[in-house]
Amino acid sequence: ALPIWVKPVGLERPKKHLCTPAIDAAQPGDVIVVDSGGRPDVSAWGGLLSLASRIKGLSGVVIDGACRDVDESRDVGFPVFARAVVPITARGRIMQDSVNEEVQFAGVQVHPGDLVVADGSGVIFISRPREKETIAEAEAIAKHEAKMAEAIRSGRSVVEVMESLGYESMLIKEKEK
Repeated sequence: ALPIWVKPVGLERPKKHLCTPAIDAAQPGDVIVVDSGGRPDVSAWGGLLSLASRIKGLSGVVIDGACRDVDESRDVGFPVFARAVVPITARGRIMQDSVNEEVQFAGVQVHPGDLVVADGSGVIFISRPREKETIAEAEAIAKHEAKMAEAIRSGRSVVEVMESLGYESMLIKEKEK
């Protein structure tokens, strides 16, 4: 994770375009994490930023707030995950305050270097010290669910599969860790 924090523009005017210093500081494979305080009314990311990030080899951006130009981002193949989509630009509304410092993302502390996993179901952050353990647990759950899906495809009842393969007990066991 390469976190950035944006804040409302006050009397101070931005010196650089929003998020461009983060793209410059990022390394190939990084995910930019934008803490926009959950604002749905102004975009913290757009198509040109997606293009620049894709060319630089970044893996994606997650935004606790809004983005715009989703078609452009999709067309260049750059993954963008945001709370909202809005056509309103950041100009004169929000500005970048920090780069590569800890941020709060929807109430979760995100540190530089944290692992970011995002898909259509949501976004999670994994701290480096817990990375191996968390990935191993997730892979075990995915393997178990694949076994269950295969049983359902073969014609077994979903009730039987859930009970016989211990889905609930598996989730409770993982939750207790």
